[in-house]
Formats: sequence, structure tokens, C-alpha cells
Amino acid sequence: MEVTWEDEQNINKFRTLNNCFHELEDDIKIANLTIIFSGLISINIDIQYYPWIMYTLAKNTKDEVENRIENMKEVTSHKLTKLDEEKKSVVAQMAELKKILYGKFKDSINLEED
Repeated sequence: MEVTWEDEQNINKFRTLNNCFHELEDDIKIANLTIIFSGLISINIDIQYYPWIMYTLAKNTKDEVENRIENMKEVTSHKLTKLDEEKKSVVAQMAELKKILYGKFKDSINLEED
């Protein structure tokens, strides 16, 4: 079966989107961990194991630290929403390219991950 220039472009676009998808998943995991971690700080976990928190507490009042933590959670939540929207868009584009490429190449191409 002949692979056209357009086919190559679609395959390259799929590869780029797949890489983007994995980067977004990593960013989403980090954002979720940030929210969880900030929540743990808010419930007064033992901060002796987190020197940067102790440093922050030494330079700021408790209210300032709590405000910074709340701000961090809010910013991260907004970022998480945007990441989720971007991920949905990437997944939709990948699905469309899969239809096109599997339609032409059938079992001759594998776009699925192991």
C-alpha cells in the first residue's frame, strides 16, 4: 500500500499529539499532587519533614502562609481544569486521526500503546 505525503503528515501529527497527551497526563498528576499536598499542609501535618514549609513559616505569619496555600490550591485547580480541557481536545484529535489511518491501513498500522 502506498503511503502518501498526507498519510505521513497524519502519522506525524498523531505522534506529536500522543507525546502531548503523555505530557498532559504528567502535568495533571503533578497538579493533583500539589492540591493533595496543599490540603495536607492545611490540616497541620508534621512540618518538620518539610524544611521549605518551616522556612516559609519563619518568614511569614500563620495567616499569610494559609493564604498562600489557599492561593496555590486555587491556581492549581484552575490549571487542572485547563489541562483536562486540553487533554480532551488532544484525545478527540487522536481519535479522528485513528479513524483516518486505520481506515486506510487497517492492520498494517498500530497506533495503540502496549
